Amino acid sequence: MILSVGTRTDIVNHYGDWLMERFREGVVYQRNPLFANRITGYLLAPDKIDAIYFCSKNYAPFLENAARLARAYRTMFHYTITAYEHDLEPNIPPVEESIRTLLRLAAAVGREKVVWRYDPVLLTGKYTAERHLEAFEAIAATLSGKIGRCIFGFVEMHNKIRESVPDLVTLTTPLQEQLAAKFAEIAHKYGMVLQMCRALPKFEAYGIDGRGCVRLDILGQANGCRFRDVKHNGNRRGCLCIESRDVGAYETCPSLCKYCYANTDEEAVRKNMAQHDVHSPLLIGAPKPTDIFTQGAQVSFLKDDGNQLSLFG
Repeated sequence: MILSVGTRTDIVNHYGDWLMERFREGVVYQRNPLFANRITGYLLAPDKIDAIYFCSKNYAPFLENAARLARAYRTMFHYTITAYEHDLEPNIPPVEESIRTLLRLAAAVGREKVVWRYDPVLLTGKYTAERHLEAFEAIAATLSGKIGRCIFGFVEMHNKIRESVPDLVTLTTPLQEQLAAKFAEIAHKYGMVLQMCRALPKFEAYGIDGRGCVRLDILGQANGCRFRDVKHNGNRRGCLCIESRDVGAYETCPSLCKYCYANTDEEAVRKNMAQHDVHSPLLIGAPKPTDIFTQGAQVSFLKDDGNQLSLFG
């Protein structure tokens, strides 16, 4: 089983103590976002987890823990750094600070396990195509020779975003193609592999890898292990990544990025955060007597046993 940490809320940045408590106790619960009375439990012993995929916009509070987990588990760390300022990302560190933290993370866990994400790309009157390309090149130049892989993607046009970003420019297919070609040109210039989770067929002609951003072959190369050749079923419609189990919850991220699909209501975020208990097996609240509990299936994708260590032994 692949464990996902950070796709529903930035756990690394905001709930790191809770996450480490889960690893100490060896179990985590996940409440079903569609059926709130259903809970699934997962065992977190190193021999029960094939790999952990992290995604965050700020690893600064978690660097020591990241290094510790990377020694005990197969890991991959995605670090999102974009051109946006506090009008769209109100609680994210400045780009220069984030780059320094990314380089510290790479030194702590190994550069082969760290991926830079420039995602999502959205256009407004302020965040023009030119501004994105300038920012992308500046970051790529700084990371050249230090980080070998970058993932980018275009913003998803969900219901909330038109309200939170009212001057959003519609990304037509020709505009996406133009931008993708430019991003690929810059990435190639600085020796980086450029990926997308979901790519138009034409993007491959620009040298963009569009086969999914979290894949077993990439996880295996980064961690010196081999996985079975299995179909990647994705985690949502159109996703080409290996399926994973997320330990987060929607409406819980205090980063409050304006374009995020995982938050729709700031008041709901505040109410949910008030129910957070670092000692609970659930990120928000605690199990109730009326909950229906299921032990999650944890099928391994590994081709061999690999080398897993004990985290707290």
